[in-house]
Amino acid sequence: MKSPLPEDARKVTGEALQGALVDLIDLALVAKQAHWNLVGPHFRSLHLQLDEVTSAARQYTDLVAERAVAIGVTPDGRASTVAATTGLPQIEAGWVRDSDVVKKFIEIYGAVIDRMRQRIQATAESDLVTQDILIDVTKDLEKQYWMFQAQQ
Repeated sequence: MKSPLPEDARKVTGEALQGALVDLIDLALVAKQAHWNLVGPHFRSLHLQLDEVTSAARQYTDLVAERAVAIGVTPDGRASTVAATTGLPQIEAGWVRDSDVVKKFIEIYGAVIDRMRQRIQATAESDLVTQDILIDVTKDLEKQYWMFQAQQ
């Protein structure tokens, strides 16, 4: 694929997109893990909220991966790549209390937002189109972050 970007800009932008892809795939996986193992008095509302997290993260993974392809970068969403390169905090195996899920997702969102903001900065010079996509994704992540914080 011929890239519309110069090689150095494509490299920086591709790294930002790959990192975002891994974080978003992992966010969807962690949300489903919590969704399946959730217990507690706020089960129903949090169970539904975690489905929303998963759905949004999956939608954004496709957007990010397709942007990578558009600039001539092959996205890598394989499980082995995600497991080896994720920077997100993880949910422990087994049942997890609703209050613990809220705390964990505040931590997870804090981490993913910090990483996304770094990518926004990194793409400020290399590709404004990608930066715009990352800004849009981060806007939604920050909204979800607020919604989890409001449940404490």
